[in-house]
Amino acid sequence: MKPDYSLYLVTDRMFMSTRTLGEAVEQAAAGGCTVVQLREKEIPALDFYLQALEIKKITDRYSIPLIINDRIDIAMAVGAAGVHIGQKDIPADIARKIIGKDMLLGVSAVSTEEAVNATKAGADYLGVGAMFPTRTKLDAGYVSMEELGRIRGAVDIPIVVIGGISKENAMLFLPMGIDGLAVVSAVIAQPDIKKSAADLKSLFYGKEY
Repeated sequence: MKPDYSLYLVTDRMFMSTRTLGEAVEQAAAGGCTVVQLREKEIPALDFYLQALEIKKITDRYSIPLIINDRIDIAMAVGAAGVHIGQKDIPADIARKIIGKDMLLGVSAVSTEEAVNATKAGADYLGVGAMFPTRTKLDAGYVSMEELGRIRGAVDIPIVVIGGISKENAMLFLPMGIDGLAVVSAVIAQPDIKKSAADLKSLFYGKEY
């Protein structure tokens, strides 16, 4: 069964409103989050591994995929559903060879060329952005709505948009054929994470969830 990418949570412990990351992910999943990407840039490998095991118990309970950012070794060690890599990480075709055909491979892209190359290299889905200014990745390159449209027309794999996604713009993307919203602070930083997740999903689909 193909994953539902409609509300794709990317974790960031710097912005979460809860005491623990597990609490934040649990609330997001209860609110309708459909994928969780565990992103940890600053912690040792052992801590990342242990955190991934904890989060996987939650995602398994809600039957949603756990994606690991960058670290193929951690993804494989915990039996995650997949891995997400950027343009400065190990090349997508090499990542695909390492993880095999059964794990999901997500690749970040900011241009049509990057999107096409990632698709040819074996990506299962693309993360496109930053669409708007974002606090969570200050060095992110921006993608115009026009370029997003070109990317959508050039590839046939699912696309999630990321970067500054909020209640104010969540409804813009489904009509463009985009498969989901990748969010960080719009969910994980909110006082009511569960409600924020549900609200964003409703706005994306244009109906109540």
